[in-house]
Amino acid sequence: MTDARRLLCVRLLHTAIYGVMATASLLVLYGGITGAGGPWLTVAVGLVVIESLVFVASGLKCPLTAVAVKYGAGQDGLFDTFIPERFTRHTFRIFGPMILLGLVLLAVRQ
Repeated sequence: MTDARRLLCVRLLHTAIYGVMATASLLVLYGGITGAGGPWLTVAVGLVVIESLVFVASGLKCPLTAVAVKYGAGQDGLFDTFIPERFTRHTFRIFGPMILLGLVLLAVRQ
């Protein structure tokens, strides 16, 4: 398999994970604000906790970004996801407080 094909696979996987995690983050916030619950909230909280542990263990950097760079991301206008980098560079600033607020609100509601 060529590096270009590997990069395509990493970008597809990374984009899918980004979408799932963005959705999970919004669900945690929604659950915290509205008090809505259910199995979807349990799954979302679990995913957010796992993702947070992965980021902390990786020095607050996504490990898939390093893999994408290894296969050529950053060259020829290619990024580590199919989402424009101008959006993904703000991931921590946007989703971090959103997740924290959602988890705090969920804890207060218990």
